[in-house]
Amino acid sequence: MTNPRARAPLRGASALRRRSAGALLGALTAFGAAASASAADVDHGEKIARRWCAACHIVANDQTHGADNAPPFATIARMPGFGADKIALLLRDPHPKMPDMQLSRPETEDLAAYIMRQAQ
Repeated sequence: MTNPRARAPLRGASALRRRSAGALLGALTAFGAAASASAADVDHGEKIARRWCAACHIVANDQTHGADNAPPFATIARMPGFGADKIALLLRDPHPKMPDMQLSRPETEDLAAYIMRQAQ
């Protein structure tokens, strides 16, 4: 008895390469779509930083001063053990000296990505 849903077998090495290439292309397409959907917007992060953070932190190279007790973003970005994920988490639950900006998860990720860019 034959299965009507079964595909006819592909024959030879070229058929195997076509099948493998198709599977790889499908996986890369799915991965690329997922990665681009969750990629942080660094430019939006800069806008948030200039609006909410520049009164206390030095948020960019063109800023000349901030509060004495708030580290520059470049310093935060270079701190050992800090990455965009950890910074975004800290932004979602700010310490007492920080205002509660009530940023969304994507906004905290954008701001964290911008902060990490300051390490360069």
